[in-house]
Amino acid sequence: MNGQPSVQAQEQATGGHLTVAFQGNSGAYGEIAALHALSSAGVPHAGVTTRGYPTFHEVARAVEQGEADYGALPVENSLMGAIHQSIDLLSETELHVIGEVVVRVSHCLMALPGVRLEDVRRVVSQQPALDQCTGLIRKYGLQPVAAHDTAGSAKDLAARGARDEAVIASARAAELYGLDILAREIEDEPFNYTRFMLLSRHEPVPSDVPHKISLVFAVRHTPGFLVETLSELRGLNLSRIESRPRRDRAWSYLIYVDIEGHPQDPQVAQALAGVLRKASYAKIIGSYPRALETVG
Repeated sequence: MNGQPSVQAQEQATGGHLTVAFQGNSGAYGEIAALHALSSAGVPHAGVTTRGYPTFHEVARAVEQGEADYGALPVENSLMGAIHQSIDLLSETELHVIGEVVVRVSHCLMALPGVRLEDVRRVVSQQPALDQCTGLIRKYGLQPVAAHDTAGSAKDLAARGARDEAVIASARAAELYGLDILAREIEDEPFNYTRFMLLSRHEPVPSDVPHKISLVFAVRHTPGFLVETLSELRGLNLSRIESRPRRDRAWSYLIYVDIEGHPQDPQVAQALAGVLRKASYAKIIGSYPRALETVG
């Protein structure tokens, strides 16, 4: 364990009540993930306090500096694909990924109390949320306005009192900021889920539940060497594989792989050793319990 305290020791040191950082305002889907992430990862706790930060980097910094015990970062959406800013951050930070949680994204259209749908002229939200609700926006001829995040749009509307405006956010955001829900489940496609990873300063407690391993590596720029390196993983179930440009070298790439399996499994351990042996750079981002159900 490299001398690092475990999450169990962290839980005991804090008396069981833990803080989870997320990006955005209260009511964001990130907060929904933060509220459920510890249970999904099997981290014992007596209660959860969530704390929002403006950016993904500030979430990681808060965990690194001990402002928060854990952090929840989104890494991919079932409709929009990978969230590259978070994925790049995972290779840069020394934090451990110790769990994952999958949140069902169910968008609501909301406005100030008493406002009717026919009164609305503009709809404000984060750009991905607007992109996921184009059918409703076109149907009612609304002007989409991009904002920093979903719940922040709801908070801002409640403060400004604009009665010709609506926002797209979670039902939790409507409840927190006193807005009326005009329509529910307005996303174009119902298969809308976001996967979050739980970050910690501490290594996870070993367990025998179904696991995932997240790995990032780079190989020499030699013909066939990438295929040869990936062949070390043959026979394993790769749930995700993606390349990302390296930030320190032009036209060179990092390969991100999610493997279903436990690192103590002999076949998995042998495969990882093969990749680590051949790669010019490699880092195991985390080994963690696989999310078996969705929340939200």
